[in-house]
Amino acid sequence: MITMDSLLLIVALLVALFFIGSFARILREYERAVIFRLGRSTKAILNPGGQGNGPGLVLLVPLIDKMVKVSMQTVALDVAPQDVITRDNVSLKVSAVIYFRVVDPERAVIAVQDYLYATSQIAQTTLRSVLGQVELDDLLSARDKINQQLQRIIDEHTEPWGIKVATVEVKQIDLPQDMQRAMAKQAEAERERRAKVINADGEFQAAAKLSEAAEVLTRHPIAVQLRYLARCCRPSTRVGTVPRRDVEYVRFVCGLGGLAQLGERGVRNAEVEGSIPLPSTIIKKYSRLGLLRRVC
Repeated sequence: MITMDSLLLIVALLVALFFIGSFARILREYERAVIFRLGRSTKAILNPGGQGNGPGLVLLVPLIDKMVKVSMQTVALDVAPQDVITRDNVSLKVSAVIYFRVVDPERAVIAVQDYLYATSQIAQTTLRSVLGQVELDDLLSARDKINQQLQRIIDEHTEPWGIKVATVEVKQIDLPQDMQRAMAKQAEAERERRAKVINADGEFQAAAKLSEAAEVLTRHPIAVQLRYLARCCRPSTRVGTVPRRDVEYVRFVCGLGGLAQLGERGVRNAEVEGSIPLPSTIIKKYSRLGLLRRVC
């Protein structure tokens, strides 16, 4: 059975714990305290290892001091999609993300009512204002420059609140469907232009090489005949409708006799010069088709 003395002891312990809890607080490493004593900002009466506002153990005046915790961690804040009209009158939706942290807890609590909400609102208005002054092409190509401009402007507005804006990034740009189709056509036209330029450059280089080759052939006329013979002796299974065995024979005779044209006169000249003439059956068979010149 609990006696009266034990009951009084338990009540005294509970009152002591409540009393200690009302003036003894523990803050984490990334937390700081803003203490109000009778309505005025002040420091803790005891903060071992701290500067009067944390971290660690913070002792307050019981029933008089009021403490507000402020996190010093970097905050990633999403900026809601904003309807923006660019300088070249293109309507689009743009969303962004802003990274900031509190560098002065007292100003973050005293200078502004809610620094998170205030930073979000100033980021939205700045986003609409800055993007309304640029063209769509600049928004898509020079995004780093726009991000730096947004960071500088927002940081100037939040600096009196004890807020340091580290980075602002344009996260997503939603283009209308008709604008997407127009940009796709523009990209396709650009690719076709590049293809034509590359083709024209190839033709120019080929013409330059042909001009050099013509100069060499002009200085050495015998090279024309050598090139012609090399062309004739290129491996092939069929030329037109001439079988392979006839092709090889005709080329062999052309190489030995150096005949420019084949026919009855070519055969007689080959016999006089000691070359191996073409059989009359091959000449009659293919001379009508005009294939002897193609074979040679």
